[in-house]
Amino acid sequence: MNKKPGSRLMMWVMIIVSVLSLALTVWALYAGSHNYFVLDPKGPIAAGQRDLIVISTILTAIVIVPVTILTFVIVWRYRDKPGRKAKYDPDFNHSTKLETIWWGIPIIVIAVLGIVTVRYTYALEPSVAIQSQKEPITIQVASMDWKWLFMYPGEGIASVNSITIPEDTPVRFELTSDAPMNSFWVPELGGQIYTMSGMAMTLYLQADHQGTFFGSGANFSGEHFSQMRFDVNAVSDEQYQTWVNKVKTESKPMSMETYQSLTVPGTADKQTFSAFPEGLFQQLVTKYLPGGLAGGKDRATHTTPSTQIDEKQSEEGQSDMGTGDHDGMEMNDQESTDTNTSN
Repeated sequence: MNKKPGSRLMMWVMIIVSVLSLALTVWALYAGSHNYFVLDPKGPIAAGQRDLIVISTILTAIVIVPVTILTFVIVWRYRDKPGRKAKYDPDFNHSTKLETIWWGIPIIVIAVLGIVTVRYTYALEPSVAIQSQKEPITIQVASMDWKWLFMYPGEGIASVNSITIPEDTPVRFELTSDAPMNSFWVPELGGQIYTMSGMAMTLYLQADHQGTFFGSGANFSGEHFSQMRFDVNAVSDEQYQTWVNKVKTESKPMSMETYQSLTVPGTADKQTFSAFPEGLFQQLVTKYLPGGLAGGKDRATHTTPSTQIDEKQSEEGQSDMGTGDHDGMEMNDQESTDTNTSN
């Protein structure tokens, strides 16, 4: 009996699709790694995440590749053709050896994958500080429609759609939103984390190399979400100090009126400011509480900005904004709030 044309076509389609899928996977992991930000890390957090992706892919390939190959073998060996010599055993119903193989190997792979994933998940917890001999710098981030505001409380400066950081120095990002929820993402430095109105998130990143890295809002947020991008410029310590001094001397300060203009939905060019309203980040986090920014534009600002993160809750993936000191910042009791978030 001749092989049916339909079954022969289906067999070749399966072969071509499977081979292309495997080829694209290998190319993406190796040959094309420099074309993908996630697979070309420039910092320790992104490197760890890249390693987890590669390890997970290899472990799953232990199951997927043999199954794919066996699918071709079975289709080819048992295809309908004249003089087919494949063994025909209609009474077969059990094989302890085969059952052990096709159940045992996946169970081992899943167990190893679970252990590796848990280990990397705890190691890459966003709120855990990066071990370094250098003190981290703090950058407060506020997502807007459709722009990013970055504030440097230690330096007293701010910028829009662009940040500059020193290389080999941990950066502690404190993130919130003045608009609908978004997602802060610098693929070459680490994974994304959500920015949410009325909440404060914490993310540690570090650039091991100098360069300009791509950053974006990774969450759909309306009309101009595709333009909600920013640059991360990693420079030497000397260049960083030069940049800070230049911003302080050549840029204008940000007033509350300037900030309110930024909150108007729309895109914006890159900007720098030699100063910003004190306590602005805390006011953004508490804006929907009585007396917050949402209640009026002329609210008095704090004399000193503050943020406190409870370390125990941070380890559990929560950020606690409350009274006390953190990174040289304070909050008045009347304006403090506890915000617990799950990362």
